[in-house]
Amino acid sequence: MEALVPLVIAMSGMPALGIAAWYARADDAHSRGAALRWALVALAMLGGAIGLYFAGGSTTAVTTVVVAMVVAVNALLVSVVLHLRRSGGKR
Repeated sequence: MEALVPLVIAMSGMPALGIAAWYARADDAHSRGAALRWALVALAMLGGAIGLYFAGGSTTAVTTVVVAMVVAVNALLVSVVLHLRRSGGKR
C-alpha cells in the first residue's frame, strides 16, 4: 500500500512522455525543443515518484520531495508555455 501514491504519480507522468514522443516526430528544431521539455516534465514526475517511494514514512522527507517535484514540474511547464509562445503561431 505504501507504493500506491508513487505509482499513481509515475503513471500520471506518462501522458507527458506521450506528448514528448508526439512532438519528436516532427523534424524542425522547435518541435525538438518542445519534445525535450515535455520529456523533462515526465522525468521530473518519475523522479518525484521514486523519491516518494524511498522517503517512506518520514514526513520531512516526503514534504521535501513533494515541494521539489511541484517546483520542478511547474517551472518546466512555464518553460513549455514560453517555448510554445515563441513559435509565433507557425503551427
